Amino acid sequence: MIKDMTLTTDRWMATRHFKTIFLAITLLITFTSKASQIIIPMDANYQANHLKAYGISYWVLEQQIHIYWLLNYRGGSFLIPHSPTIEKECIIRGVSYEVIDDASSNALLAKIASPSENMEAVKLEIAPKIAVYSPKTALPWDDAVTMVLTYSEIPYDVIYDEEVLRGDLKNYNWLHLHHEDFTGQYGKFYAAYRDAAWYMQQKKEYEADAHRLGYSKVSQAKLAVAKEIQRYVIGGGFLFAMCSATDSYEIALAAEGIDICQSMFDGDPADVNPSKQLNFGKSFAFENYDLITNPLRYEYSTIDVTEKHAAAIREDDDYFELFEFSAKWDVIPTMLCQNHTRYVKGFMGQTTAFFKDYIKPNVVILGELNSFNEARYIHGEAGKGFFTYYGGHDPEDYQHRVGDPPTDLNVHPNSPGYRLILNNILFPAARKKPQKT
Repeated sequence: MIKDMTLTTDRWMATRHFKTIFLAITLLITFTSKASQIIIPMDANYQANHLKAYGISYWVLEQQIHIYWLLNYRGGSFLIPHSPTIEKECIIRGVSYEVIDDASSNALLAKIASPSENMEAVKLEIAPKIAVYSPKTALPWDDAVTMVLTYSEIPYDVIYDEEVLRGDLKNYNWLHLHHEDFTGQYGKFYAAYRDAAWYMQQKKEYEADAHRLGYSKVSQAKLAVAKEIQRYVIGGGFLFAMCSATDSYEIALAAEGIDICQSMFDGDPADVNPSKQLNFGKSFAFENYDLITNPLRYEYSTIDVTEKHAAAIREDDDYFELFEFSAKWDVIPTMLCQNHTRYVKGFMGQTTAFFKDYIKPNVVILGELNSFNEARYIHGEAGKGFFTYYGGHDPEDYQHRVGDPPTDLNVHPNSPGYRLILNNILFPAARKKPQKT
C-alpha cells in the first residue's frame, strides 16, 4: 500500500510539474504575443524626451530593424517590433514608450489606413548616413543641427570643401549645410567684426584653402562647392540648410560668372548692378530678389525678412504655424511637419525667414507667419533629390549672437523647433509613395 501511494504521489508530482511548465510556457507565449510591438508616442503629454525618441528610432534602424512612422497619429509616433533590448535602450535614454499586442497593433494600422483618417504609416528601412558641411576649426557660434544630432545620439561625419570637391558626397544620404556663406563675403561680418581676431583668422584660412584647391578667390571655391552640392541633390541626395546657408547658397548658384563681392572681400570691385545679371534658373528655391552689396549691412539680399521682422514682432508674440497636409496624398510634406504642436516658437538668425514674394511657385511652404508674408520652413524637389530650408539660427535661443554659449538641450528635450530638424534626418529612411498630381 505504501509503495502504491509513493507511485501515485510521484505521478501526481510529475503531473503537477508538467502542468506548471505548460502553464509557464502558455503564459510566456501569451505575454510574447501581447508584447509584440512598442509604440514611442510623440504627442505633447506622453513623451518625456521627443528629441531622444528620434535617436532611438535611428538606433533601431541601425540594427537593420524596420519601423513604422505613424504620421499624424499622436504627434507622429513610431511603431517598432518589440524586444527587451529596445525597451532597455528607451529606459536608458529616458524615452517614453508603450507595449501593445499584435491585435492592438493590427487594429491601429487598420485605423490609420482608413480613407476617412488623415493618417499614414510610412515604413522606415535604413539609417541614413549623415554628413554635416562645416569648417574643421572652431568658430564663435554654434550649429543647431550638430547640437541636436549629438544630443539625440545620431552619428554624423563632418566634411568641408576638400571632401565635397573630391566627390565624397556620394557616400552620404543626407547633407546639412552649417551656418555658412557661399558668396565669398565671410558672412557679411565686416562691419561689426573686421578687427576681431577670429574674423581675420577665418578670412586667412578661407583664402589659403581656396588657393590650395586651385582657385584665386574664396567666392570661386565656394561656387564650385555649391555646384557639387547641387549635383548631389539632383542625383538623389537630401539637402537641409538653416540660417544664412539657405540664401547664401542660392545666391552663389544664381550669381555664377558675376562678381558680387566688394574689394574688402576679394581685392577688386564688384560688378556694376549685379542683381540684374542673376540667373535664377540656376538655383532651387528663390527668384526675382535683389542683392544687398553694401558691405556694412549684415544682409545678403531681399530674400530675408530679419530687419522688418525684428522691427515689427515682439519675442513673446513670435510664432509660426505649420501647415497640415493630407497624409495619404502629400506624404513628404506631412513627414516634415510632424510635431506635437502646429505653432512653433519663432527664433532669429542672420536669415530668419523668407519673403514669400521671392519663393519659386514649385516650392512647398511648410511653415509660415502669414500675417507678415513670411515663410519660415520650405521644401522642394530637384531632379531625383530634395531640399529643405529652415530659417533662423537656434530654435531655443531667440536671438543667438556671436560668442553666446551653446544651448543646453537637456533643458529643451521637447522642443518643437528642434523636432523639425530631426524630421528631416529620418526623411531619407522612408519608403515614400509617389506624390499625387
